[in-house]
Amino acid sequence: MLPEAFLLRMEQQLMDEYPAYLESLERPRAVALRFNPLKTHQFPQLPFVKEPIPWAEYGYYYAPDARPGLHVWHEAGLYYLQEASAMAPVTLLDPQPGEIICDLCAAPGGKTTQIAAKMAGQGLLVCNEINPKRARILSRNIERMGVSNALVLNHHPSDLERHFEGVFDKILVDAPCSGEGMFRKEEAAVTDWSPETVDMCARRQQEILSTAAKLLRPGGRLVYSTCTFAPAEDEGAISEFLKLHPEFSIEVVDAPALSPGRPDLIEEPVPGLEHTFRLWPHHQHGEGHYAAVLRKAGDEESTLTASKAEKLPKEWLEFAKALDIHLPDGKPILFGSSLFWAPVELPELKGLKVLRPGLELGECKKGRFEPAHALALWLGECASMQDYAPESDEIAAYLHGNVVTSGEKGWCLVTAGGLSIGWGKGDGRVLKNHYPKGLRR
Repeated sequence: MLPEAFLLRMEQQLMDEYPAYLESLERPRAVALRFNPLKTHQFPQLPFVKEPIPWAEYGYYYAPDARPGLHVWHEAGLYYLQEASAMAPVTLLDPQPGEIICDLCAAPGGKTTQIAAKMAGQGLLVCNEINPKRARILSRNIERMGVSNALVLNHHPSDLERHFEGVFDKILVDAPCSGEGMFRKEEAAVTDWSPETVDMCARRQQEILSTAAKLLRPGGRLVYSTCTFAPAEDEGAISEFLKLHPEFSIEVVDAPALSPGRPDLIEEPVPGLEHTFRLWPHHQHGEGHYAAVLRKAGDEESTLTASKAEKLPKEWLEFAKALDIHLPDGKPILFGSSLFWAPVELPELKGLKVLRPGLELGECKKGRFEPAHALALWLGECASMQDYAPESDEIAAYLHGNVVTSGEKGWCLVTAGGLSIGWGKGDGRVLKNHYPKGLRR
């Protein structure tokens, strides 16, 4: 049962299309996944994967009765389960390798890892989440998807202004919202909704957008998105922002698979709102979303000052040489007791609440190096590997934390159908299991 006030407003918004919208809510919702090119460009043929999503590279619908989250390749980071409409904002952001990009409201990580895939490990991706628990989930998803160039932060967005003003080439603001587009997917979105919630979200969105305006360099691109139908949070939010920030304008982007924005839904709209985008469940095969592409006037370089590189410890150098591991452009950083490989552009971290400053390599322990799970998921191959069939008893045993048979000695990269999933340490007969205890089935 949807809230009466919501249905009344939707009837006024949609008019003749309102019956089609109600009918769409009765259909089974579309389920989708996005393949990860950081893992491989040779995506296997999976029987549950169906037609491609027209607005998202690497995005596909899958059979609603399938359980792809239980497949070992999900653990390997081959794909991310992501709602189809939620893939549109990153397509509009158009990330490029080498850019400095911020995902300001990043958890749980679907859009962050989509940005990372487009960046191909080059440049700096700052992903921030205000909620500590959700920030940890974000960090785990970045690890699972093999992202090497992400700085994961846990801050209120406004806290970042003194560290990153004028820094970013592109910013995604996937704003906290009233969640009306998720009513079919999430029951909590229905029970938590009220007209007062819509007003509260609209105020919070202006605060976040104001911060994003300061963080973006002149000439940079800002994409704003929500998963709600509420005009106050969509066209209304963009109209209000542009009135307060005349240095920004709506950028015209070609996206024929998406529906145009609706300036007629608000009072005194700014020009150009028809060039923003809506995704309706009765028009597109997905849930409800809104997105707008904005450009900041000017053309200036980023003001980011990178931190100095540290020295790689001999324990890592010996380990990397033995397994023939070659790292991309970057720099080492000691973070606590762990060694990370950070993007060249990584700034000074003092004053920041950091969960992950790049790719975790592992720890030096009494003259030896113990590799991190993140390194295994990032690696495509190394000198010592043991591959098992994805549906094999050995892979099932490995995911449970048991030893598995192998003739390898020393540290060994365990792969499932050619995709890395973790570490083992062999004695020539079996591999001692180093799959993280918190991930074991």
